[in-house]
Amino acid sequence: MNNENVYRQIYENPRFKELVGKRNRFAWTLSAIMLLAYLAFILVIAFEPHLFGIPLHSGTVITWGIPLGLGVIFLAFILTGVYVHRANGEFDRINQEILDEVQR
Repeated sequence: MNNENVYRQIYENPRFKELVGKRNRFAWTLSAIMLLAYLAFILVIAFEPHLFGIPLHSGTVITWGIPLGLGVIFLAFILTGVYVHRANGEFDRINQEILDEVQR
């Protein structure tokens, strides 16, 4: 079986189309979460900057802006980990099942 035939069979497979759709929806959902978190952070800086200047508690120089800024950064790492976990689990399993089905 030549590669072009294999590619065509994979592309025409309904499970492949389902996989692509599921993967794209998941990636766009995680991207939207990250975008909203970042946008909210920037909008607070732009329109209510004093909120990030409030100290965490009396007697400290650390303001709310520091943990919230770090939270946005950590959120990016967490969302990346969530995507990688699902991609290496569910998406790779479905991908392998499709390849096994086509190679029979």
